[in-house]
Parts: sequence; C-alpha cells; structure tokens
Amino acid sequence: MTVPSTTDASPDKVVLITGASSGIGEATARRLAVAGHRVALGARRTDRVAALAKDIRADGGSAVHHELDVTNLESVRAFVEAAHDQYGRVDVLVNNAGVMPLSPLDALKVDEWNRMIDVNIRGVLHGIAAVLPVMRAQGAGHIVNIASVSGHRVDPTAAVYSATKFAVRALSEGLRQESRDLRVTVISPGLTRSELTEGISDPGVREAVQDQMGIAIPASAIGEAIQYAISQPLDVDVNELVIRPTAQG
Repeated sequence: MTVPSTTDASPDKVVLITGASSGIGEATARRLAVAGHRVALGARRTDRVAALAKDIRADGGSAVHHELDVTNLESVRAFVEAAHDQYGRVDVLVNNAGVMPLSPLDALKVDEWNRMIDVNIRGVLHGIAAVLPVMRAQGAGHIVNIASVSGHRVDPTAAVYSATKFAVRALSEGLRQESRDLRVTVISPGLTRSELTEGISDPGVREAVQDQMGIAIPASAIGEAIQYAISQPLDVDVNELVIRPTAQG
C-alpha cells in the first residue's frame, strides 16, 4: 500500500506580512524571500514597504507591496485581494502589525489602550477574517500570529499590552481547535530590536525599556522562527514558539 505524502509540494509559498515596514515584519520578509517564498508586504508607511519590495526584487526575490491599515477591515481585505490577484493563492498570513505604548494604568492613557486593542487584537481578527475564506476554498493555509512573552507574563506598565497579547494566544488556540485544514502558529518574541519602544510616550517607561535593549536579539531571529514553522510538512503544525534572549529573565 502506498502511503500518501504529507510533504508540502510547494516550498515557494505566497506569504502575506502585515506591519512589514520595519522590525520583525521587514526581517521576516527578507528571510522568506531569500528562502524562495513570494511575499506581499503591507503597512501604513507605503514608502518603506515599496523600498523593501524593490530591494527584494533587486536581490532576485518576488515581492509586492500594498498600503495597509489593519484596524480597517476593508483595508485588510483589499491587501489580501491584491496579493491573491497577483499570485493566485494565499498560503501564509503573518499577523505581525502591533504597537506597544507601555504605561502604568493610573496614567490613564485611554487613547493608547484603545490603540493597542485596535491594532493588536482587532488587527489580528481582521487578518483572520480576510484570509479564512480564501484558505478554506484552497483547502489549506497557515496563519502565523505574533504575540509576545508579554502574552505569557504580566509586568508593571504592560498590563494592557499583555492583555492584548494574551488575547492573541487565545484567538490562535481557538482557531487551531476549529481547524483541520489550516495550520496556526503563535510566535512570542522576547526583547527584540525593533521600533516598538519608539511608541512609548511615557519618558520614564521608555528609558527603562530602552535600558534593557542591550540584550535584545535581532529581528532576523524571529524571521528564522517563522521560516521554520512554515517549512514543516503539511501534517505538522508548529503551534507555539517562544524566542527570547538567553540573558532575558
């Protein structure tokens, strides 16, 4: 009897990446393009994703870009539709866009709380809503959600940020349990070099976080983890990876 192969016959996947203009999103795009995947890059800063896509193509890779606001469902749907029109399928969505304006709760930065909820939770939900119909029709797909070690623990000034990342893990686990033809992976980075700290408006908190960044790992380490997860055979679902600096407590 011949045993059916469970190896993915399409190593050159079509990968959509949100928040691709810098940090983890940019590093992941470069890493996956080098590995032969076709990448669609979405971000609000279109000049940056346009330049990144141009760099990737200059190096022999395949990349397109599209303006994207993950807080707007129609914007996310347009991003997915543009990538699907270009490449004919959507194999992987990397829900990477996120913000981290840390502050003590008693600072009452309600607008920043709402921004985190809109980007970190609603943005992930919008990504799932936009790609699920496509992936269901294909009979396969992979959603990679970027959480954080703050989705495993809560520290002072990070209560709301942690709440959003706990939510990402909960949403991912629910989607995984509901799915038999889709793979779902949560990546939880620890201290990683990116522009996230620039969004912290509280000077004392920003300085405290930046003081810890000396041990931060490069964003490319997260790109490597994503590459590992999406390169597994179709019957292997890498559900969760936590990647932090060796020196991080």
